[in-house]
Amino acid sequence: MTQKQWYESLFENYPQTYDRENFTHGTIGECDFLENELNADKTLKILDVGCGTGRHAIEAFCASAMVEGNATYRKNSFDLMTFRDHNITKVIDDSGDKITLACNERYYAPSEITWLLKSLGYKTIAIYGAKLGAFSREDKLTTEDYEMLVIAEK
Repeated sequence: MTQKQWYESLFENYPQTYDRENFTHGTIGECDFLENELNADKTLKILDVGCGTGRHAIEAFCASAMVEGNATYRKNSFDLMTFRDHNITKVIDDSGDKITLACNERYYAPSEITWLLKSLGYKTIAIYGAKLGAFSREDKLTTEDYEMLVIAEK
């Protein structure tokens, strides 16, 4: 029997609480951007992958998450060779139970994302900074960004 991944355990009873986390509050603005980019064509597909921009992003995310009621992240260690962040995450689930998870998350550099997309046949690839709730092709990606906005076309 295979042991569950940390994120499977997390989302067994966490979706309502997750929606209240501060980093999810920009969803409407982000969806508006995507609808506009896709000309409201519902036949097109969107792939949402958690892609941070590295160690600074992890630190910024952990600091921004230090709001009452949000998940807390401790004992972060970032492995530069694998681009994996290992941490202990503590949350209170939808039932009010405290959960502690040993997590690891893989981060990707823009060059990796570009290479992966090219290997899948994408021809046009553009990467931008991703501001919470305000995606834009005008934002240059910097180390201050927690996420990156990748727009690719075949």
